[in-house]
Amino acid sequence: MSSLLEITDRLRQELDALSFSSPAAYVYNPLDYAREPHEQYLRRYGQGGREAVFLGMNPGPWGMAQTGVPFGEVAAVRDWLKIEAPVQKPPREHPRKMVTGFSCHRSEVSGRRLWGLIRDRFGSPELFFGRFFVVNYCPLLFLDGEGRNVTPERLRPVERRELGEVCDTALRRMMECIRPACIVGIGNFAAEQARTALEGEPIRIVKILHPSPSNPEANRCWSERVLMQLGEAGIDFPGRLETHAQ
Repeated sequence: MSSLLEITDRLRQELDALSFSSPAAYVYNPLDYAREPHEQYLRRYGQGGREAVFLGMNPGPWGMAQTGVPFGEVAAVRDWLKIEAPVQKPPREHPRKMVTGFSCHRSEVSGRRLWGLIRDRFGSPELFFGRFFVVNYCPLLFLDGEGRNVTPERLRPVERRELGEVCDTALRRMMECIRPACIVGIGNFAAEQARTALEGEPIRIVKILHPSPSNPEANRCWSERVLMQLGEAGIDFPGRLETHAQ
């Protein structure tokens, strides 16, 4: 069976072979230029079986695009996950969304919310990753000519189909490696892609509210609502939620 490192390296090569057009004027692949911290993440936390895998959509410009870690808000990755490594540059950058790696002073709200909830409930990364793992369905960040995010479903149909074939295959390989009982889709897109890619597999798929501030629902007690959704799905997050800025 392939390791997560081998699966990710193959995914990186297959993604680099794809081409994209408008509205995706800029394409960042952190598996290339942030390969070192991403591999640290896989080596340190990607071992063993998992109760559930939390599945995101694709990187944000101030998260995984900077650190190579899913939902990788810089402070959470550096200070809590204890991952820090040199990050290079994508071949083409939009001037409004430059990659500065762990020197980035912008905070990825989605990552701050997700990792903040996990930190508050588990205390240490080891306790969380002993049961769970976090990965993105698609590792690519897409930006339009103005530097605005382009979500994968907004790609041209043929490009979206080619991307989906690559990412579906990689997701199936990862789940064969991890063998989780459940996938927690972070938002509708991730849950839908998991259902498509893993149709017929004995893996339960549930979803939680995406933490993006662009989602109005996420700006009202996101942590409490997600804990309720996880509880309804039978997934226990221990501890007592600390009150902190959302």
